[in-house]
Amino acid sequence: MAADNPHRSSVAWWAELTDEELLQVRMCDLHLSIEGTPLESRIATVQGELSSRNLQFQPHYWLSDEWFCADGIPGIAIPFYLAHPRLERLERSQLLEVEGGDEGWCLKILRHEVGHAIENAFRLRLRKERKKVFGKTSEPYPEYYSPKPYSKSFVLHLDAWYAQSHPDEDFAETFAVWITPNSQWRERYQGWPALRKLQYMERLMHEIAGSTPPVQNKKVVDPLSALPKTLGQHYAERKAKYGRETPSFYDKDLRTLFSDAPEFARSQLASAFIRRKRRHIRALVSRWTGTYQYTIDRVLEAMMVRASQLGLRLVLGEDDTLKQFAVLVTVQTMNYLHSGRHRVAL
Repeated sequence: MAADNPHRSSVAWWAELTDEELLQVRMCDLHLSIEGTPLESRIATVQGELSSRNLQFQPHYWLSDEWFCADGIPGIAIPFYLAHPRLERLERSQLLEVEGGDEGWCLKILRHEVGHAIENAFRLRLRKERKKVFGKTSEPYPEYYSPKPYSKSFVLHLDAWYAQSHPDEDFAETFAVWITPNSQWRERYQGWPALRKLQYMERLMHEIAGSTPPVQNKKVVDPLSALPKTLGQHYAERKAKYGRETPSFYDKDLRTLFSDAPEFARSQLASAFIRRKRRHIRALVSRWTGTYQYTIDRVLEAMMVRASQLGLRLVLGEDDTLKQFAVLVTVQTMNYLHSGRHRVAL
């Protein structure tokens, strides 16, 4: 866990800055610590889950710019914004959601990252059966992947069918499902090819239970204190990563629900309706599809602009329009997932 920080007990000097001012602050000047934050209890919860399985493993944790577990290191980097409520608000204003921002979500990600860390600690990816069940770590890590939403060969834990992205992610996701209390994975995955992976995980964890990990280094990668980029530069990079190119042709979809016919000239503008319902729709579609809200928002922005250009107006009442428009956006997203035109960024 991060060492105590002399700045922790005092009020952060940047906490009262506006978003515009805060974006000019360098990440290394935030002087944050895990200690004294809700992260402490969440880490303790996951550690308790490991101990309950007699797994003699305690990963170390540090703050960085995002979630990750680096190769060969039995430890976990946690994004800086989870260490202060002001930074969580900035994260939400910039990317529209806070990944791991509530306890349940944070625990899910921690369990996933612990899956990577325990592989590093016990060198599990070198085992022949591990390679046979999950695939080889040496497979190239893609920048993007095209998931198959209805595949039963992978467990479902994090959003966006993350287990499908790489053998190492498949292992970490399977571990997370296995260790989650009351996950009832035997019943949930009965009849799925993914059950074989969970059964292997059960055997593997029983085998290493009570053992001391051979890898016990406390190395860290990209600690927050060593990151000189500003928060503005950080968010520019994140937006470029998740603001992927969106489809060019919305006219047909928009005209199935809205109209520019003279008889609707007094109806509400479709662009105004989308603007008002934007937050609700993107959260709904994100929950249904597992797609990043920032990406969905780019799609909604393009739809809103195009609806304005076409002069489209509502044909149905607001409630019916909202339901059908949410379905329209969801169906379109799923079509991209199936066709491979939509890719999930790692």
